[in-house]
Amino acid sequence: MVGLDRVEDVLHREVRSDYTFVAETSLHLIDAGGKRFRPLFTLLAAQTGPRPDSTDVVRAAAVVELIHLATLYHDDVMDAATMRRGAESANSRWDNSVAILTGDFLFAHASRLVADLGPEAVRIIAETFAELVTGQMRETRGPRPGEDRVAHYLTVIAEKTGSLIATSGRYGGMFAGCPPEQVASLQRFGALIGTAFQISDDVIDIASPSASSGKTQGTDLREGVQTLPMLYAIEGTDEGSERLRKLLAHPITDDAEIAEALELLRAGDGVARTREFLAEQAAAARDQLVDLPPCPATDALASLTTYVVDRTG
Repeated sequence: MVGLDRVEDVLHREVRSDYTFVAETSLHLIDAGGKRFRPLFTLLAAQTGPRPDSTDVVRAAAVVELIHLATLYHDDVMDAATMRRGAESANSRWDNSVAILTGDFLFAHASRLVADLGPEAVRIIAETFAELVTGQMRETRGPRPGEDRVAHYLTVIAEKTGSLIATSGRYGGMFAGCPPEQVASLQRFGALIGTAFQISDDVIDIASPSASSGKTQGTDLREGVQTLPMLYAIEGTDEGSERLRKLLAHPITDDAEIAEALELLRAGDGVARTREFLAEQAAAARDQLVDLPPCPATDALASLTTYVVDRTG
């Protein structure tokens, strides 16, 4: 997509600094690549409006990517991660303080960039940032005693993942000149498809062989993250569910226990129930497209709702 080249130019321009070390640490993840899903969605959403090539669309796409990148620096510190996007994580290459400060630097530049988009854009990104932080805090603290664990998890991913993708679609529509009802549809679509992608990643982490998915299986098990298929699986009353509850009570470091947990998860109904929920999310996202004009971009968004389900097969 041609617009993505313009976004990349903005990203590199925005993180320039007289202090070359700050520029180096900021470019560390930018140059590591990644899917660029959020800016791509911003650009695609803009294609449904009358001004898809607006400079403000490109600027908005860069804002959401800078926010996303900043959260990755902070996430890697909290998770004590050593790798990110196939490269050594910033906290591992330098230290935690450098990684945190680099994330703050990117947040600052995203704020400066969004200021050029006007007060409404500033308000939207501030609210989105609050959701991101709330989702991370909610995940860190875990569900309250007696709280439904599935509902808690779905709220976490809606805030941590869905909120910024929703804003990506909202920005794309806004700055391409879409009418308010269209902008609202793009925002709702983003929220739904964002959580759907996270849920599909949950399934892939368990159900897809490493050779086909390109990812190491059981990452969530090793990190002690209880994802939707796990939460469904441990709701059972059979012997397998009881064993899973014991295994999933803490991060798993033993390869044999990882293999055992994966086998139990695949044998139970947690993955199947998650796929059913995922299909419902995708259908709800597709329903948001009825207010968008018939065009290749709308068709592409519809295809995305199919892909998010099919990629778990």
